Amino acid sequence: MNLPVFIASRVRNAPLGSFSATVTRVGIGSVAVGLAVLIIAFAVLFGFKRTIQQKIFAFGAHLQVVKFSNNQSYDAPPISLRDPAFARIKKLPGIRHVQGTANKAGILQTDSDLAGVVLKGVGPDYDWQLLREALIAGKLPRYDSVTASGYSTDLLISQTIASQLKLSVGQSAILYFTEQAPPRPNELAPPSAATGLRPRKMTVVGIYETGLEEGDKAFVVGDLRLVQRLNKWTPDLIGTGEVFVRDFAELSPNYKAVIEQTPPDMRVTRVDDQYRDLFDWMLLLDRNTAVFIVLILFVACFNMVSVLLVLMMERTPMIGLLKALGSPNSLLRRLFVVVGLNIVAWGLVLGNGLGLGLCWLQSRFQFIPLDRKNYFMDYVPIAWDWPVIALLNVAIIALIALALWLPTLVINRIDPVKALVFKK
Repeated sequence: MNLPVFIASRVRNAPLGSFSATVTRVGIGSVAVGLAVLIIAFAVLFGFKRTIQQKIFAFGAHLQVVKFSNNQSYDAPPISLRDPAFARIKKLPGIRHVQGTANKAGILQTDSDLAGVVLKGVGPDYDWQLLREALIAGKLPRYDSVTASGYSTDLLISQTIASQLKLSVGQSAILYFTEQAPPRPNELAPPSAATGLRPRKMTVVGIYETGLEEGDKAFVVGDLRLVQRLNKWTPDLIGTGEVFVRDFAELSPNYKAVIEQTPPDMRVTRVDDQYRDLFDWMLLLDRNTAVFIVLILFVACFNMVSVLLVLMMERTPMIGLLKALGSPNSLLRRLFVVVGLNIVAWGLVLGNGLGLGLCWLQSRFQFIPLDRKNYFMDYVPIAWDWPVIALLNVAIIALIALALWLPTLVINRIDPVKALVFKK
């Protein structure tokens, strides 16, 4: 029989209504509440970051490969998808997907109003997952619905643009593009010179909403072949090579690997540089959460130390008797550590149930709303990260187990003679 465990079970199973039972319940409650708060904090933090990142990635890939140019407009110089650099990038172990896109600035006009937009041309290799999650009406554009001109007229617009132009799914609008004037003989034409507008009739097939004002106000999604036709490009030319990594946490090493595979006339842009303000904001949230977690763990450890000290003071005569019978200090210290860990175990069970239960309710029913204008989403998001939840449980057990050794040092100073006549 393991003597410390046996005696600890008798100490732990104090009669209901006794002071020991009350103190034990307080200890269990403090651990449970602390763990539940940590689980909820991480679930909300990861959910918030993941939601914001997914919205950003709908407009900008993890890495973007473009041609070096002094042009500051949306129209990038063409690069070829058949370039050997893209074949090498696709073979990198950290790369999940590579796709070609091209942007073209234009004006979308209806009978009542008009708006400046940027047409993002996408091809058959485009990953629609992110925009599919943001779709609120209609469907995604079909690449195979080709007109006589050789491209699709399907158009995906944002809810912001739809409200501004009073457009709905199934309606048509005219998308105008500027055409640059050809230079005269022996004369350089100014970049702003234009011979006129090139209209294209487009049909709205879907409406998306990400909540990111910068993207929702500007981007509409259509056929890459339309942009290629407007720019007089061959079918293999694109404006941007969009690269997605397998693990966004490993963006930096993959960024360096992609740079090594690209020729000197191409540059690689990171999405966290392109949207620096939003990523700095999320980094600030990480720091605040770290401070919050330290405080929660400190309070949980302090409460458990206090609970164990109270239990030891109440059991002082028992400690004196065991010492008088020859029990070493190390055995008595292990006894109360086992008592503390038993309290922690019950606290972990209740804390996991409470934290995971509240997260499930929020994930299922979204009963806590948010202001979309400030948080880019309508409700508090929840992300399930089971390794982190398991790590939280292990961290609490380890930290409290270490903290529990401190109050047991008091046992070394207890005199058996005085302890036997100790009155509570």
